[in-house]
Amino acid sequence: MENQKLPNATAVLVLGILSILTCCCYGLFGLALGIIALVLASKDMRLYKESPEKFINYKNLNVGRILAIIGIVLNVLSLVYFIVIISMIGMDALQNPALLQEKIKQMQGL
Repeated sequence: MENQKLPNATAVLVLGILSILTCCCYGLFGLALGIIALVLASKDMRLYKESPEKFINYKNLNVGRILAIIGIVLNVLSLVYFIVIISMIGMDALQNPALLQEKIKQMQGL
């Protein structure tokens, strides 16, 4: 029997890369991509563990899974960062440049 490719290995790899690249989008979009990549990776890893001799692209799946984990961590850190900034400065200051400068000067002690 001919070796097959794991069905979602390429998708997991692409989603893992995109989850890292989108960590600056307030953490939400990349977090969703990373979680989807991990779900798809877990399905394929189960399939691979049943019969590893059938499949040839396990390395792509594993790299995609690792990238998805890194992307999730970066996105969670980014999300926490934005929440802290919003709680410290406030949404009103983020929308009003003059108020934002005043808040920054207050935080710097000037």
